[in-house]
Amino acid sequence: MLERLNHALDHIEERLDGDLDPAELARIALTSEYHFRRLFSALAGMPLSEYVRRRRLTLAGAEVLAGERMLLEIAVRYGYGSGEAFARAFRAVHGTGPGEARRTGAALHAQPRMSFRLVVEGKSSMRYRVVEKEAFRIIGRGARVPLVHEGENPAIAAHIRSIGQEALARLAGLSDGEPAGVVSAVTHLSESREEGTELDYWHGVVSGAEVPEEFGALDVPAGTWAVFDNEGPYPQALQYLWRDVFTQWFPSNPYASRPGPEMLAVRPSEDWTTARAEPWIPVERTAV
Repeated sequence: MLERLNHALDHIEERLDGDLDPAELARIALTSEYHFRRLFSALAGMPLSEYVRRRRLTLAGAEVLAGERMLLEIAVRYGYGSGEAFARAFRAVHGTGPGEARRTGAALHAQPRMSFRLVVEGKSSMRYRVVEKEAFRIIGRGARVPLVHEGENPAIAAHIRSIGQEALARLAGLSDGEPAGVVSAVTHLSESREEGTELDYWHGVVSGAEVPEEFGALDVPAGTWAVFDNEGPYPQALQYLWRDVFTQWFPSNPYASRPGPEMLAVRPSEDWTTARAEPWIPVERTAV
């Protein structure tokens, strides 16, 4: 799998000054575009679109300093339709505009070319099971919130507080399926996975009960989920698990992620310093 991902990275380098189709990258990696984007983000630590943008502006920066092409020519060469759009993007990465960089010979930032390799230490194992579920329903309350890569998501925290403890207790009483208890569910996440893009966040329970008037419902089609079991310091242990799932488990198992609700059940200790967490990741089996 990592070898095929590195072939996709080679393809990116060959087309930094031209059209780049994420679907073609996924075909090179022999996986779906959805899974390719997920896996790339986990391995690279940034979305695919951000990596491509930084690589293009790294090469553009070198051409700006070389002074052999007009700035507008460089802008068009790397996919910007106007000098203004190029200048904004250039400044966001390099901290200075292209004209100023050319005049002063400013120091610029470079995004190195990436390659992926798997380091197997064998120090820990991952507990997981694969669950086939018939169509089910999540009863609760949903909200459209921005994606936050690190730290607390204020919009999600505010949404949970808005439900209130009494309503959460009523929700918990409706739980009659897996994952048990009050869970969070994320769906309709942008393929780019760029920070600030929006997603649908649900806080509720899996239930076959009638939907009370005070709540809404998210209908989920039948599908397959990989369910991981994690226990340790909260939230650090859970964050490490998410990383390991995409950097170690997927490359080593015949599954790929697929669109669908990613669910999470958390059972914290009384002081919230530790917790048992059960992430449910929608998957599909791939050809071996």
